[in-house]
Amino acid sequence: MIPLAVRFAARELRAGVRGFRIFLACLALGVAAIAAAGSTAEAFRQGLAAEARDILGGDLAISVQGRRFSHEEQVVFERAGRTAYAAANRAMAEAPSGERRLVELRGVSPEYPVAGRVTLMGAASAREATARRGDAYGAAVEAALLERLGLRLGDRFLVGNVPMVATAVLLEEPDRLSRGFALGPRVLTSLEAVEASGLLAPGLPFGATARIVLPPGADPDRAEGEIRNQLPGKRLRIRTRDEAAQGIGRMIDQLEYFLAFIGLASLVAGGLGVYGAVTAYLQARKPVIATLKALGAEGGLVRDVYLIQIAVLALLGVAIGLAVGAAAPVILGRLVEDELPVPALFAVYPGPLLKAAAFGLLCAAAFALAPLGRARATPPASLFRSDLAGRLRFGPEIVGALVAAVGLAGLALVTAPTLLTAAAMIGGVIVAFVLLWLMGAGAARLAGRLRVGARGPVRIGLANLAGPGSAARTAAPAIGLGVALLAAVVLIQSSLLRQVSEVAPRSAPALVFTEIPHARAAAFDAEVARAFGTRLTPDIYLRAPMIDGRIVRIRGEPVERSRIRPNARWAYDARVTLSAIGPEPPNAEIRQGRWWPTAYDGPPLVAMSEEVAAGGGVRLGDVITIQVLGREIDARVAVLREVEFGGFGATFPLILTPNAIEGAEPRNVAIAKATRAQERAVTRALGRDFAEVNVISVREQLEAATALFDRLALAIRGAAAVAALAGLLVLAGAIAARARERTREAATLKVLGASRAQILAAYVLEYGAVGLIAGTAGVALGYAAAWPVVTQVFETDWSVDWGGVAALLGGAAAVTGAGGLLAAFQALSKRPAPALRAE
Repeated sequence: MIPLAVRFAARELRAGVRGFRIFLACLALGVAAIAAAGSTAEAFRQGLAAEARDILGGDLAISVQGRRFSHEEQVVFERAGRTAYAAANRAMAEAPSGERRLVELRGVSPEYPVAGRVTLMGAASAREATARRGDAYGAAVEAALLERLGLRLGDRFLVGNVPMVATAVLLEEPDRLSRGFALGPRVLTSLEAVEASGLLAPGLPFGATARIVLPPGADPDRAEGEIRNQLPGKRLRIRTRDEAAQGIGRMIDQLEYFLAFIGLASLVAGGLGVYGAVTAYLQARKPVIATLKALGAEGGLVRDVYLIQIAVLALLGVAIGLAVGAAAPVILGRLVEDELPVPALFAVYPGPLLKAAAFGLLCAAAFALAPLGRARATPPASLFRSDLAGRLRFGPEIVGALVAAVGLAGLALVTAPTLLTAAAMIGGVIVAFVLLWLMGAGAARLAGRLRVGARGPVRIGLANLAGPGSAARTAAPAIGLGVALLAAVVLIQSSLLRQVSEVAPRSAPALVFTEIPHARAAAFDAEVARAFGTRLTPDIYLRAPMIDGRIVRIRGEPVERSRIRPNARWAYDARVTLSAIGPEPPNAEIRQGRWWPTAYDGPPLVAMSEEVAAGGGVRLGDVITIQVLGREIDARVAVLREVEFGGFGATFPLILTPNAIEGAEPRNVAIAKATRAQERAVTRALGRDFAEVNVISVREQLEAATALFDRLALAIRGAAAVAALAGLLVLAGAIAARARERTREAATLKVLGASRAQILAAYVLEYGAVGLIAGTAGVALGYAAAWPVVTQVFETDWSVDWGGVAALLGGAAAVTGAGGLLAAFQALSKRPAPALRAE
């Protein structure tokens, strides 16, 4: 037998979902956002997993720096499986016209690739493209290099004085993603060609890699262990196919959580719409509820009737959201599949959808149960008096709502990459929500006081703003939360984008020169000066020796990693670049100590980055031991300075006195500020006598970073706009919930002599004020959230996009004001007599 509550609920559901459209929209929007973020991330994870061997270029990738593999090592590798070798370094490519460009030169053995395939235009295989062409070596090159040097396929060019022929356009390499960022266009040639160029000489910063495909069924982890056991003491970096793209995997995890968190914030903001929709629906059903109670129905039956309806509709809203969230990434993936930098397998994945469904159902329960409790606890007499706003009493509905809220927070914590990040985000949303609600309530109370001295439409608008159904209390928190998320994204983006596109080009060098021979440093300076057509001064040109070193002891004690702060471990875990400079460089940014005299000839001293020193517990006057050039140097810390990496200055974490490396012949590095014309001139000029010097265009890297940041920021802004849309849905719900009251109110005002213009003005004032309040509060909260992210996390200068802020404020006020006009037109569309007789 069908329970009575189910029969009553089914009969009411036959009337349709007219009163629950906002309810459905709020749930569907948040669930769709979370499902889309999770499905997209899973598509990338599955794509990476499916192509892990191709991404790594094999089952194992073994790398060394600054040396070639020994015969013993090669024997062990080739015993493990089919092996291909590669070696790479940066070098300058030069066209017959004299145009030059830094390239990423990589030579491969004939067996390459052992996994995946090289995609070329103009040649059938990598072996064919890299085969010798008479006295020149074949090379597959990126299209960007052909364009920059003015070459066509079949043309000759030089790399490190080695003649090469552009035989094919290099489109894709199977192991490209695992190798990371490149400073220049890629050139793929034979290992023999790179050896002939001299770029693999001892002491040069080249890398060598062996990629191994294991026999079928072999375990990569076990193979790694066997190789290490056979080659004890060898400093080898070994990655298995499971570690092919670890950095990308972490980035996907973090981006998924950030986008899903925006979806969750949208869901919570839409929760007010859920609350309002349920309250408005129960308000409309009060005659039915009163009748049921008068006929003896218990409160539990009334609650169950509407609980079943809300549960069914919640499932429908979640289903709509899941359908949209599952379909959107698949459709988008099909449209941009060829442009994705990371492989993806777009499909419907149950895991992300189940997680999104859980979020949606918990949110529906958290916000819908409280109005049901109020309806259950209200006596019949109050219902017949049209009073459904009785006190909310503690009962099973409130317990259920609290449990659902705790479950919502717990699920957000469990699915987060880090508990600390999740706790901070959830805490921030809760605090923001409470502050926005308090501000809305305060604005309503202030409007009540201000209306005393107001007249006409202003008085009506203020009275509505102060009333029990004020949108300042219901819609302002949701709209404000959406504006806060958008404002935070806009402010973070504007600061970082300004740093990349404006500040960095002014403060960073335009050019970096590496591999400058120490013995010819003065001649190099003169060549640069001639090409620039000006005298080189410290504000536009700096040159210094550059060597690798490692901090091995602090105050005579070996470095212990556990005692080093995480933010400074990079300077103690491995070798770092350092220099040896006599006179105090410009922009030295000394915080403690004093720079040594130009002709200093005492015991070695060192200037140390303040951050690196603090991370290792090093103080001014301490002695640190640095392993450099095959020997250990004890140097006393004479200077602690702030180092702005990427700025124009001596941006080395460690700088020694020149006498510490006396007799050595280290390569030099130089930085320069230059116009585009000077950049072209010096690049061509150095090709004659300094072909071995690499010229790196920082301007090009900054422009590429700006374009990438713009695309990423646009996507994140779009995601944040979902939260703003949720706020607008809540506004629409608030307007719909009070439509009947607005109609009666407008009819009364017209009977009392108010004109249409006055009523319209009153409503626009009311809702425009709500938008301005929510917008101002949202921008303030967005500012509070963005400032520490920019200054503390990214450690960059704070910059406010006042245009974006003004647009957010104006947009919030304009959209809510338009909502007021909509409410007014809806109320004025009905004649006064029928509206008043309905009461």
